[in-house]
Amino acid sequence: MQLHFIAIGGSAMHSLALAMHRMGHHVTGSDDAIFDPSRTKLQQAGLLPETLGWYPEKLNDTIDIVVLGMHAKADNPELLQAQALGLKIQSYPEFLASMCQDKSTVVIAGSHGKTTITAMVLHVLNYHEVDTDFMVGAPVPVVSETLLLSDENDFILLEGDEYLSSVIDLRPKFLWYKPEIALISGIAWDHVNVFPTFEDYVSQFEKFIFSMVEGGVLIYNEEDLILKSLVENSTHPLKKIPYSTPNHSIEKGVTYLNTTEGSLPLAVFGNHNLLNLAGAQWIAQLMGVDASDFYEAIPSFTGAAKRLELLAKGQTSILFKDFAHAPSKVRATAKAVKSQYPNHKIRVCLELHTYSSLDATFIEQFKDTLIPADEAIVFYDPEALKIKNRVPIDPDTIKKAFDHPSIQVITEPLWLEEELMSKQYSNCVLVMMSSGNFGGLDWEKLKQTIRKA
Repeated sequence: MQLHFIAIGGSAMHSLALAMHRMGHHVTGSDDAIFDPSRTKLQQAGLLPETLGWYPEKLNDTIDIVVLGMHAKADNPELLQAQALGLKIQSYPEFLASMCQDKSTVVIAGSHGKTTITAMVLHVLNYHEVDTDFMVGAPVPVVSETLLLSDENDFILLEGDEYLSSVIDLRPKFLWYKPEIALISGIAWDHVNVFPTFEDYVSQFEKFIFSMVEGGVLIYNEEDLILKSLVENSTHPLKKIPYSTPNHSIEKGVTYLNTTEGSLPLAVFGNHNLLNLAGAQWIAQLMGVDASDFYEAIPSFTGAAKRLELLAKGQTSILFKDFAHAPSKVRATAKAVKSQYPNHKIRVCLELHTYSSLDATFIEQFKDTLIPADEAIVFYDPEALKIKNRVPIDPDTIKKAFDHPSIQVITEPLWLEEELMSKQYSNCVLVMMSSGNFGGLDWEKLKQTIRKA
């Protein structure tokens, strides 16, 4: 096929473009900004656009499908040209779904834990040399890419996102996949810019359940009461399997999974990760890996990138980086770190970076999320608010919303860096939470500070 990718530089889009190139299709693409690692990977494959920008002249009637990324806006010149020519235009998830119609589809969905659960399953399958096609939202140590498509594998394991498919396709991405097997990890209001009410957000997961193949298997976290009610009241004909936090213990900073085969030391920790593990075990079993083999593989799982990722360690100090940015994720990560390190001072630095977290009404959802932390810093860049055309939020509103007894609100990147470097880190765990970059923080300098403590 002749394929053209509009916004080829995105993390998901460039992976799909590379996969199509490897399968022998002719691939072209455009973008107005491409950063590493996407840039280098596209360049090595000969797919990096010669110049950045949008070029309608690239579109002609020889193109079979135009794949449209979320980054592209409705007035994108190439999109307008494709529409004018009557070319076939598909969103990333629509195109991906069309490429795996003949495979048994497994989808991991939920407001949180999707990437980690998908990564856990991939780790276990890779450990036992079980091949599968997949798409995962962040780099995983056992695989070199975030997406693999082949002609040989029977299964495809997909991380299912509830965000919109594209600017001209306002359905959630996961509604395209129509899985035979699915997992929902939990429901906590997110993406307030496209789902303005909690009820609207929940309804997307109801649609997802009904999108499953009749007679399929749905694994769900029964500790999430909203999800439990949604699943158990659904009339869609499915086999429904609940999961909950497995039996475990914590000894000297190590979490042990208590099983019929003995206590297994885990490299990950926190109640949310134990729940993720329980769900991953069911998915792995349905993909052909029994409990004994799962227990053999899971102790060596160290996590997906930026999910409680250990960046540095001193004699008594530890630095973690975590992707947590939505309230439920922030609460789960803060609680996990406090439970794992009860004798350490817990210092959390959270960047408010997304549309939802910068919304003056939604920010109230962050109440008490940082309570497990002994000290809390909340950072946001007012310039980011201007770029996103958001109404400015004053620091007092943020302090009131979080309701933490020891909280600093910082709005200048240089002030944030100076504050972090000036702190004492003896017997301290520092957790940096964000889907952003903390205003260009010098990570190497921070790592060195931690290693000296």
